[in-house]
Amino acid sequence: MSIEVRVPTLGESVTEATVATWFKKPGDKVAADEMLCELETDKVTVEVPAPAAGVLGDIVAAEGETVGVDALLATISEGDGAGDAPAPKAEAKAKAPADDAPEADADQQDEPAEDIDVMVPALGESVTEATVSSWFKKPGDKVAADEMLCELETDKVSVEVPSPAAGVLSKVLADEGETVAAGGKLAVISGSGGAVAKPKDAGDKPAAAPSGKDVEDAPSAKKAMAEAGLSRDQVEGTGRDGRIMKEDVQKAVAAASTAAPQPKAETSAAPRQAVPAEDEAREERVKMTRLRQTIARRLKDAQNTAAMLTTYNEADMSEVMTIRDLYKDQFLKKHGVKMGFMSFFVKACVHALHEVPEVNAEIDGTDVVYKNYVHMGVAVGTPSGLVVPVVRDADSMSFHAIEQKIAELGVKARDGKLSMAEMQGGSFTISNGGVYGSLMSSPILNPPQSGILGMHKIQERPVVVNGEIVIRPMMYLALSYDHRVVDGKGAVTFLVRVKEALEDPRRLLMDL
Repeated sequence: MSIEVRVPTLGESVTEATVATWFKKPGDKVAADEMLCELETDKVTVEVPAPAAGVLGDIVAAEGETVGVDALLATISEGDGAGDAPAPKAEAKAKAPADDAPEADADQQDEPAEDIDVMVPALGESVTEATVSSWFKKPGDKVAADEMLCELETDKVSVEVPSPAAGVLSKVLADEGETVAAGGKLAVISGSGGAVAKPKDAGDKPAAAPSGKDVEDAPSAKKAMAEAGLSRDQVEGTGRDGRIMKEDVQKAVAAASTAAPQPKAETSAAPRQAVPAEDEAREERVKMTRLRQTIARRLKDAQNTAAMLTTYNEADMSEVMTIRDLYKDQFLKKHGVKMGFMSFFVKACVHALHEVPEVNAEIDGTDVVYKNYVHMGVAVGTPSGLVVPVVRDADSMSFHAIEQKIAELGVKARDGKLSMAEMQGGSFTISNGGVYGSLMSSPILNPPQSGILGMHKIQERPVVVNGEIVIRPMMYLALSYDHRVVDGKGAVTFLVRVKEALEDPRRLLMDL
């Protein structure tokens, strides 16, 4: 029976790929899920596994050919095919001395041992790639099942990758700092002991072809080298037999850019000023983490896209502080969590959002999407940067449920354990710069949301109450909003409702 090997789904909007490398040739035995060939798209490299065990039959799409999604690549004949593929074995033995019996035995012993691929796990909705931040093991190390091998960093969270089985880490395919696609291969684990780890690595390097060897480079790599003005000798190929892949050219271009002299900086949008040599020697250059790059990009996108405006007010926090002092011990005893200010602010914002729903809406093309729920984002500062976990359906939660959820999310944020689901879908955000001592600021929108409330430091100030000057604990409030959706009247009304609810929390009970 013949089984077809077809081009897999290549990703959103990607309709074709180039066959870069065949790892097997007709007549070779293949195991189920063993990698047969590698495809190159404009964005990623895709490996095609064998759908079943058997013998590779005809190869329909040769290296260098362009194929569409679901196109036929090859066929596999089911069965062991022991009599069909003697050539590879004969070739291997011809290279070895005739009296080298132990090495031949070692090959036979290695054959039954299955290599297990370590793959990039699912990274979350809309997240397609990650950066390898740390390897906890190196090639040749023994690993236990579920032992942590490496840590990946995405735009939003860090993801630890456990070992899928016990064995030896025989090969690392993505070094620290490299970008990997969701579902891509990170490493290989062998279950047959440490002896196979070294030969695999040692076997890769001699396979690299010298520049004079007749090795066909990937078509996309040829194009990239031509565009970058690089010769083949300037690029180190990591593909089969030293074949140069598109990623190899990109690495060579990046290395050349890093090594380029300072005048190169003149091509950037904001060139760095010349630094005296004695000062440069005392500087430290550190690559931005993916999280920090994403924060920078999203904040700048918010400024460039939204018609962002900020309106201010202030609230007398006397009543909230009085309630906290009266009930904080009972609250902690009954609910097991401290009564903070955040639950009051969440409740006050929910109350105001019901009256001014456009602050809880977002623009989608030429439509405005009004949300009949409140998923409250709560900005949390972590050692890695600002993250915004989401309290879902905050409009249906009690004070203690809000405090419990915020406490839980805060711990996860600081430990880097937030899941993607816990940071997606927010409809409005609260940011508390007051915990750092901020007296006044203009928060930046968290796209695609249309509003964000900035809390600030509580500070005693003289205010006029009933014609008398008194000292009250005051807080400045700032609402940044997208003026494309929210008019000035709506923004001011929202902030006044928040102020009223904080200055007289009984209004929340009465829904006033």
